[in-house]
Amino acid sequence: MEMKMNHRERIMSVLNLKEPDRVPYFDYFDIESVIKIGRLFQQDIPDLKLGIDYSRDEIYRLYEIQFAFMEVLEMDAMYQGFSSGEERIPGTKDLIRDRYGVVYQMSPHGESFAVDGPVHHPSDLKNLSGLEPQDADFQLLEYAQKTEPNLFYFFGMGDTFKWSWRLLGGMEKLLILYIDNPKLCLDLARMATDFLIKIMDTAVAKGADAIFMDGDLADNRTTYMSPDHYRKFIQPFYHEIVANAHEQGVPICKHTDGNMWPILDDMMDSGFDGFHPFEPGPMDIVEAKKYLQSKACVLGNIDCGKLLLFGTEDDVDTAVKDTIQKVAPGGGYILTSSNSIHPGCKAENVIAMFKAAKNYGTYPIQL
Repeated sequence: MEMKMNHRERIMSVLNLKEPDRVPYFDYFDIESVIKIGRLFQQDIPDLKLGIDYSRDEIYRLYEIQFAFMEVLEMDAMYQGFSSGEERIPGTKDLIRDRYGVVYQMSPHGESFAVDGPVHHPSDLKNLSGLEPQDADFQLLEYAQKTEPNLFYFFGMGDTFKWSWRLLGGMEKLLILYIDNPKLCLDLARMATDFLIKIMDTAVAKGADAIFMDGDLADNRTTYMSPDHYRKFIQPFYHEIVANAHEQGVPICKHTDGNMWPILDDMMDSGFDGFHPFEPGPMDIVEAKKYLQSKACVLGNIDCGKLLLFGTEDDVDTAVKDTIQKVAPGGGYILTSSNSIHPGCKAENVIAMFKAAKNYGTYPIQL
């Protein structure tokens, strides 16, 4: 195309399954990755510590570092997640609790996973009647919007499945209840969905350009639940959330790792505008792009399990070029890693990925 698009025009074009001026690209970076990449561009970089231990001003400084290298690399979008007010639990070493009563255990890298929740019995649901997002949950979105208003902002908020098992304190607890207490599962899904719609409405009002509904439904072998359980406990609520996003006038993308082929048709029937991230192995992005043609945008799938960790910069360049040549023609493709930029990724390889995306992504794609 002759006319150069801005970031929002470029990504909206692709989400509408059209060809932009070039392939758009972005990713999610954890704190350790921001620091590692930032050190290749700047000198004054803060020391690494767990995310829970950074002050608000220190978090803002990390955002400034990320914005700086994003500008150099000409990235189009930022993933901004819902912040649920986690605080350390006094007297513990690695436990934190959010304002909604979910307890998480932190890894040495600061990643956390739910180990307890406010729901242990059906009677506990009445205590969640006031499950409401707070203004503080969106402060980082507001800061980012104010600091870099020209970027496209994907707002991640979790999904019905993820919030249901978080409130119970573990995914396996929810999956067992699919058999033992289906009514409780439906009540949890109803409560989680109402909560998510409130989160979405507030995020859109505060400037989110699109919604990222993140929550893994599968591993590399198959889905965590049967197709019948998906259709009963998840799909109807996805329909509601997607419909609400479209009523708000914003696109909505679904993130899940793993092999989604068993329920892909059911999931896409909800009307998602994009699907992320097509891990190499369980899902082939070339096959998926053909399958989802005229249905949804595909986002992914540069390998962050091996390539970005152990490959060379030339390996990364070749993989990006190959992916763009196979997936980008016709539009409907946003380049990201196959999950996120995590601490194991080499900073040099991440930079090589985005540079290659710029070098090879101009339309028309040269096959």
